Amino acid sequence: MTWRVLVGLFLLGVLAGCASHGATDRDALVTLTQADAVRGSWQANDAPVEGWMPVSLLDDWSKRWPAHDGVVWYRLHMHVRDASQPIGLLLDYVCLADAVYVNGSLVHRDPGLTEPLSRSWVAPQYFLLDQPLLRSGDNIVLIRVSGLAAYQPGLGTVRYGDPQQAYAEYRQAWLARYQLRFFDFAISAVLGGVFLMMWLFRRKDATYGWYALNVLIGALFEWNYIASDVWPFSGTDGFEAFNVAVYVAYVCSFAVFLLRYCERRWPRLERVLFALSLFAFAGALGAPGWVGSLRGPWIAVASLIYYIALPTFMLHAWRSRRTDQRVLALCLVIPMVASAHDILLFYELVHDRIYLLALTAPFTLVGMGFVLAYRFSAAMRRVDGFNAELQAEVAAATTELSISLEREHASALAATRMGERLNLVRDLHDGFGGSLVSTIAALEHPASEQGAKPTVETLKELRDDLRLVIDTTAQDHSRDLAQLLGPFRHRWTQRLDAIDIEARWQLQALEGLQLGAAQQLDLLRFLQETLTNVLKHSGATRVQVTMLAAEANLQVTVEDNGRGFDTAIARATGSGAGLGSLNARAHRLGGSWVLDAKPGAGVTLRLVVPLPA
Repeated sequence: MTWRVLVGLFLLGVLAGCASHGATDRDALVTLTQADAVRGSWQANDAPVEGWMPVSLLDDWSKRWPAHDGVVWYRLHMHVRDASQPIGLLLDYVCLADAVYVNGSLVHRDPGLTEPLSRSWVAPQYFLLDQPLLRSGDNIVLIRVSGLAAYQPGLGTVRYGDPQQAYAEYRQAWLARYQLRFFDFAISAVLGGVFLMMWLFRRKDATYGWYALNVLIGALFEWNYIASDVWPFSGTDGFEAFNVAVYVAYVCSFAVFLLRYCERRWPRLERVLFALSLFAFAGALGAPGWVGSLRGPWIAVASLIYYIALPTFMLHAWRSRRTDQRVLALCLVIPMVASAHDILLFYELVHDRIYLLALTAPFTLVGMGFVLAYRFSAAMRRVDGFNAELQAEVAAATTELSISLEREHASALAATRMGERLNLVRDLHDGFGGSLVSTIAALEHPASEQGAKPTVETLKELRDDLRLVIDTTAQDHSRDLAQLLGPFRHRWTQRLDAIDIEARWQLQALEGLQLGAAQQLDLLRFLQETLTNVLKHSGATRVQVTMLAAEANLQVTVEDNGRGFDTAIARATGSGAGLGSLNARAHRLGGSWVLDAKPGAGVTLRLVVPLPA
């Protein structure tokens, strides 16, 4: 068994050596013998003949020509041993725009080689070279690079050789430098939109609003790494200056977001951050060349704010002992380390090709989004619990209110019944009581010459009064006033005809008019007492009764052609005691009445009662 393992390891070693030897042989087919550079003009399509100087790649020409804004030509001398085999050429970094020539033939050209410049630096470039473009022996690769000294112009490392290996490196660089950046941009835009909507539905919690603003500004900053041109700006300075302002605003909004997450407000600091962001945008739009060329100090100030805000928040999260704040602090550890590497790379204090923040940003965004979503879910759970508690309290209050209303309703019914009883007692007292007293007195002291006639009259009055009470209380309450007046009119017409008094009735617009039982009884008693006075005292031969419902009032007029009387004398002598009873009934009806009487001219009585709305 042991010898089989040893044989297997030996064979693996042999195969690995063969593969390594094959790769070495393939790479040896191409050799970079020399790299030169020379300055050129914006409009020149051909490389200068003189002025070339050797350079080493990666090359930043601003270190050699710090004030040169324009074109630099790079010339690569490659020795190809066998042109029959294709080779892969990988340009890792070109800033800002470029055109590539192989042995004098154009193989690539950016659309913007003059301002506004294209932005080829965002992604690597890969070319597959073969015959007849490629030839055995010396080959010249010319790369025309257009750039501005303030933005690290130049040419990065050049890789060449086996097409599969070069293409694999190209795919890795494309993923790290472009596709991950595009993914960061997309996820930032989506998360920003989601949390913006959450904030719109829950504006009391400004944390979501500040996070949405910060993430959306971050998406705008990520556009710098995927944009192929400077649109909508007219030049590179404008684009770069705006990008610097966006970075400043991103850091400032991030600091305010951390404050809100800690449930803190520092108005003075927030005003300073807002003023700094506003000043950056004003400078970017008003003096883009100044802000763009001085982007180093701007980024240094913003980075200082970032590295003060992060440790401060982490310290607060550790002291607060809140789980969500500690989780958020842990989510920010990795981007803090990655951003430190990227800042050092930006200032060329470390040598690398990849910005690490692009690799960690998706995990950071998802982690922060999860923490905020958890916070939102916890708030919703508290709201749901409050709603359940509120519903229970509302149900208890509703039950208590129902019981209270039932008690009040029962009390109101009892009071209504008591009121009806009192009204009935009052009506019986006013009608039957007085009549019975008079009858008893007449029977106790009879007048022989009159016989039983007064007693019969009194009993008739009692009968009429009883009928009034029955008609107004025992009948269906759906009957209108016209229906109630029918029996009343019939009885009194017969009584008046019996003593040769012509009764005329005029009833208008009473159909459908309904009054309460108490009001109906008071109204009929008022009419009955008035007609009784006509029957007993007026000596009239004709009486006119008019009832009219008009203009929200019920107008009642009783007019006779009797002997009349002097109202002043009647009140003075007390002979008009019935007038007080009429006045009391009119008052209970809520109306007003007028009596017009003169000796020898009959009596006219007018009553006006307001109708219910």
